[in-house]
Amino acid sequence: MSHNEHTHHDEHHEQGFLSKYVFSTDHKTIAKQFLITGMLWAIVGGTLSSLFRLQLGWPESTFEWLQPVLGKWIEAGKLNPEFYLALVTMHGTIMVFFVLTAGLSGTFSNFLIPLQIGARDMASGFMNMLSYWFFFISSVIMFVSLFIETGPAAAGWTIYPPLSALPQAIPGSGAGMTLWLVSMALFIVSQLLGGVNYITTVINLRTQGMSMSKLPLTIWAFFLTAILGLLAFPVLFSAALLLIFDRSFGTSFFLSDIYIAGQALPNTGGSPILFQHLFWFLGHPEVYIVIMPAMGMVSEILATNSRKPIFGYRAMIGSLLGISLLSFVVWAHHMFVTGMNPFLGSVFMFLTLIIAVPSAVKTFNWLATLWRGNIRFTAAMLFSIGFVSLFIAGGLTGIVLGNAALDIQMHNTYFVVAHFHLVMGSSAFFGLFAGVYHWFPKMFGRHLDEKLGYVHFWLTFLGVYLVFLPMHYVGIAGFPRRYYAWTGFDTFSQFANLNKFISVAAILAFFAQFVFVFNFFYSIFRGRRASENPWRSTTLEWTTPVVPGHGNWPGAIPAVHRWPYDYSKPGAADDFIPQNVPYSQTQSSNLPYEKEME
Repeated sequence: MSHNEHTHHDEHHEQGFLSKYVFSTDHKTIAKQFLITGMLWAIVGGTLSSLFRLQLGWPESTFEWLQPVLGKWIEAGKLNPEFYLALVTMHGTIMVFFVLTAGLSGTFSNFLIPLQIGARDMASGFMNMLSYWFFFISSVIMFVSLFIETGPAAAGWTIYPPLSALPQAIPGSGAGMTLWLVSMALFIVSQLLGGVNYITTVINLRTQGMSMSKLPLTIWAFFLTAILGLLAFPVLFSAALLLIFDRSFGTSFFLSDIYIAGQALPNTGGSPILFQHLFWFLGHPEVYIVIMPAMGMVSEILATNSRKPIFGYRAMIGSLLGISLLSFVVWAHHMFVTGMNPFLGSVFMFLTLIIAVPSAVKTFNWLATLWRGNIRFTAAMLFSIGFVSLFIAGGLTGIVLGNAALDIQMHNTYFVVAHFHLVMGSSAFFGLFAGVYHWFPKMFGRHLDEKLGYVHFWLTFLGVYLVFLPMHYVGIAGFPRRYYAWTGFDTFSQFANLNKFISVAAILAFFAQFVFVFNFFYSIFRGRRASENPWRSTTLEWTTPVVPGHGNWPGAIPAVHRWPYDYSKPGAADDFIPQNVPYSQTQSSNLPYEKEME
């Protein structure tokens, strides 16, 4: 380390509380900020879902006991129908954007990119700090919108016009929708700042010897996720901006031939379908912006805890590239019910079914990595295996919905809700939990309690399947989604008990997450102390001190000599060889081509 770097390292430890923990430019502190903010949002989002599951499970019941909490939104003991729509809207927004995008990608891209590629920090620490604070301000605005008099945004999490474009339409189209749009604009700025930083860091700051073909799969996943975000999020930003124009400045981008209370509005020439195109052009890459970081982390954790090299490293990179490319050309499969030209629908159907191929490659490679491995069932490993299970279960139903003829029948049923929550929501959460359990020792120098981790896993795993498997069944029977109450349809009364069962399972699964919350905050202060490399892993982050300081390595940054998955190599002294060990030190285990490399 140069004299200047030593000086910088020493100065950092003399910083005050605000500059060290609040307005920090250290990527590891910013990662923890994203993680804890994301956890708080997950509790809010889960609480909202528990409220509307109460309504869906017992639509005829009264909820006077909620009056002290919800106030005027309980009328004569009943949940206000417009507030129900607001609950669904805010739950979707919070979970997709604030938890699974910012909480997952913001945490682990920040934490792992510099540590795994051998960099002192992100390319721009200041931009990185700004990325978190834009997210924080966005979070504050979105949270405030929950408490305004007319209620939060209420147009579904996809905020389709005309409901979202007409402030006078319903109370939830008023100030709550304006705050939603402002919050999302700031959120997108946060994601773009972060994405530019991640891409620049991976391209420019890799340590000596760290070629792209030696990057861990986690870094490939974070890198491609950042590229997706950088290309897709500006489209949602433009949609939000045009929606603000329609709402406040009399334009007609998304409005035409609208009547309110028998009065014609002056708007002509716009199209709400245009908004759907703009929204889903982000919305489908967004699915992979959420799931790809989880895919990368699960690949790493499966290899580490199977004590085997990842199966098909190059195929895994190829499938990530394939998913990234195809994710931009399948968006309109969300729009088969809009009256789309059948020929155009068939094109999107074909592309949608094609994207199953790289996903299947990844699934096969994960299963092949597990096959005959010397598996250690840590909590992180259980959540990673759970991720693969949910990804397979949810992905299979995606093939059904990718077919336009079937999707038109299923689109407005619970089948779609079940598919979406299994393949994206629950899978991504399992990847997030796996990452936290695995890298917690490097974040805080202590272990999470493994026994509580097992309890958390089994309660969550069983809870997720008990909620979403029955939803497929009732969805095939035509049970409608987005309905405040289904009691107006005699045909669905046969599913009343099953619907109650789903609600009970959902609420219990939500409360099971407090096992993790307790474990997390207790273990930060009282957890078992970790060693430098507790999982006997090969990647560079485990060559740093137990809790790395600012700069990550106190001396020179280690050079990289080998790929990141040298586990259980025949002839090696240990069952893992770190990336920074030269081939000259492992003569007994070198393969023929490796003997020529040094």
